[in-house]
Amino acid sequence: MPYVSFQKDVKYRGKLHTLPEVKKSITQEWADAIIFAVVAATLIRWLIMEAYTIPTPSMENSLLVGDFLFVSKFHYGTRTTTTPLQVPLTHQKIWFTDLPSYVEWIKLPQYRLPGITHVKRNDVVVFNVPPRELNEYKDYPVDLKTNYIKRCVAIPGDTLRIIDRQVYINGKAEENPPLMQYSYLVVANNDISERILKKYKIYDYEIVGRPGDGVVYQMFLTEELAQELKKLNFVREVKIATHNGSEGFSTRTEKTVEPNIFPDSKTFPWNGDFFGPLVIPAKGMTIPINEKTLATYGSTIKLYDHNDDVKLDSGKLVIDGKEVTEYTFKQNYYFMMGDNRHNSLDSRYWGFVPEDHIVGKAFFIWLSIDRNADFIHKIRWSRFFRIIE
Repeated sequence: MPYVSFQKDVKYRGKLHTLPEVKKSITQEWADAIIFAVVAATLIRWLIMEAYTIPTPSMENSLLVGDFLFVSKFHYGTRTTTTPLQVPLTHQKIWFTDLPSYVEWIKLPQYRLPGITHVKRNDVVVFNVPPRELNEYKDYPVDLKTNYIKRCVAIPGDTLRIIDRQVYINGKAEENPPLMQYSYLVVANNDISERILKKYKIYDYEIVGRPGDGVVYQMFLTEELAQELKKLNFVREVKIATHNGSEGFSTRTEKTVEPNIFPDSKTFPWNGDFFGPLVIPAKGMTIPINEKTLATYGSTIKLYDHNDDVKLDSGKLVIDGKEVTEYTFKQNYYFMMGDNRHNSLDSRYWGFVPEDHIVGKAFFIWLSIDRNADFIHKIRWSRFFRIIE
C-alpha cells in the first residue's frame, strides 16, 4: 500500500465535521520508522543495556576474545552525558572515520541516575579508562573515554595488598576467580603441534627461546591447565614466570621493581605480584598532605577529583591558589584488575577508577566467536547467554 490514511471526526458548533485525510508516502513511513528505531535504540543503550565486545585477552579465561556481551546500565545507574550534541549510537568517532562524533558547543554537568545496587568486590565492570595516554592522548569527555572491562578487586576505603600474586583486602585473602590466568614458561622437547595447542585451547602464546634441543614457550594458563601440561611426556617443565625487562623471563619477588608501577616506583618499589599496601580513596575520606600522600594520591586529586586549579610542588598541595594541609576526597574510587593477571594493563599500572568513570556491570554473553577456529566451529555455542560472574 503506497499510502496510509488517517481520518478523524470532530464536533464544531453542534455539527460533526470530518477532517481531511493525511496521507504518508512510503518514504515518510520509512523515515518515521528509522527515527523511532534510532530514538528507541539510543534510549535503551543509554538507560538500560549496551552491547560490547572483548577485543583483548586481559580477562581470559573468564571472558574470551570474541565474546559479545551486554552491559547493564541500570545496576549502578546510568550517567547523563556531558556532550548532548553527538551523532546517535556512536562513541568517540563517527563510524569508519577519524571524525569526532561529538562537539563541545554545549557542555553539561554529569549526573548519575539512581541504580539498583553499587559496585561490589568481584563485580566485572565496564568503565572509561582514566589516563590520557590510554585515550590516544586526547582529552575526551569522561563518558567518551575508551571503554575497559576488568574485575573490581577493591572498593572505596579498602586497604589492598598483593603478596606473591594473592590479593588481600583489609588483611584477608580474597577468593580468586576460578578461571584466573598467569604467565608460564613451558619447556618442551620440540615444537608443540597446532593440534595439541587447539586441543587445550591455547592461543595466547609465543616461542621465547630454543636452548639446545628444546623449545621454550611463554603461555598464559590457568593453574589447572598448567598442571595438565606438566603431565604430557614431551613437556619438560612448566613454571610461573613473567617478563621482567632486560632481565628476561623470571619470577617476580618482593625486590623486583616495575618502573611503570602505580603510583610511583621511586617511592613505592612494587610490582604486579607484590603490591601495596594501598588505601583506596572514598568520598569524604580525609588525608594529611605530605610527600608520601601526594606521591600516592596527588595525580588523582589533580586530574579526577573535580578541582579546577591544582598545583603539586615539593610536598605541597595548592588548590585555587591556597595551600592546603589536608584533603577530603569528593568521590569514590575503585581498583580494577584483569583475570589474566600477567597480561592485563590495569589499576596496578595506571591507578584508581573514579566513580564518575563507571559505565556499568557486565551482565551476560549473547554471542561468542572463536577467531582461531575453522568455519564450522567458529561460534562457541556453549557460551551463549552465560551470566558473567
